[in-house]
Amino acid sequence: MPRDDTPSTKPLLDKLGVKRGQRISLIRMADPRFAAQIADRAGARPASRVRVDSDLIFFRAEQARDLERLPALVPFLSPDGALWVVRPKGVTRITEAEVMAAGLAAGLVDVKVVAFSLSHTAEKFVFRLADRPKRPSVRRS
Repeated sequence: MPRDDTPSTKPLLDKLGVKRGQRISLIRMADPRFAAQIADRAGARPASRVRVDSDLIFFRAEQARDLERLPALVPFLSPDGALWVVRPKGVTRITEAEVMAAGLAAGLVDVKVVAFSLSHTAEKFVFRLADRPKRPSVRRS
């Protein structure tokens, strides 16, 4: 099968699934431009602390030990929400295998990987359908 090496022209926020009206948390994501892009797209500023019933949580992990925080973030996800782990590319202090293992250990399954930037990649984790919390989703008015 031929390989397509053409870079994606799809905007980053589309690849990440950011939509208007979503409840979004940015944890350890210090880039004000990214926060501004999300605010513009979602129609509200993302929280810099984890929000209850988050549709999307973006968590930056620079080294493997940062992944120990994943289990504490999971209860804040809405049942159909997603946790994105953003990590540096091509380093040994945190690997794709470590991120995948941490997500699984936290009760999530990986469903997508995207190039977040030239220096970082992002892995998306969600609840398995069979494991989705049955709690009602708390929505904003």
